Amino acid sequence: MATYTIRNCSGFLGFKMTANELSIQVIRSKRRKKTVQAKLDGNKLLVYMPVGLSEKEESELIQKMKTKVENKRTRKALNGDDYLEKRANEFNKKYFDGKLVINSIKYVTNQNTRRGSCTPARGSIRISHELAEMPKWVLDYVIMHEIAHLEHPDHSRKFWNKVNEYKYTERARGFLICKEMEKNDISENGEQ
Repeated sequence: MATYTIRNCSGFLGFKMTANELSIQVIRSKRRKKTVQAKLDGNKLLVYMPVGLSEKEESELIQKMKTKVENKRTRKALNGDDYLEKRANEFNKKYFDGKLVINSIKYVTNQNTRRGSCTPARGSIRISHELAEMPKWVLDYVIMHEIAHLEHPDHSRKFWNKVNEYKYTERARGFLICKEMEKNDISENGEQ
């Protein structure tokens, strides 16, 4: 029979709790050798780990699991709204005569240095979750920027001419530059 140690980690190892955060419960097992697992039980995060880890190792693993679960919850909440898909389809009709194939457009939590990305071969677009709190005209600019990559996979003059058809492009770019989320590096010929 396995031996388990269970400890409620509210405030444990430097984790301070707020009303919206998860409570954390660590379950240690002598049978577990290397793997760490986390399960969500309501608002409680159960973290299963081997016995014998140092406090620093436990703290790092708990934070990693907590971040992973919180990112998953964020993606699920943000992608429950169909705003991205609606706007992409509206822009497709308005600016591209409906000829683009957009297979998916969704928020992701793993884009920390980019605001969006596009894979033209798959017709998939990913938007940073950090943009969800931005003004809608900024988010719309990023949607326009990314769907334009379905037609122009580079940052050529043709690409920028298409993106600039969206009336708030310059304003949104300025906003993102001020927020340090976009580079100000367009050359004289319109290329980045």
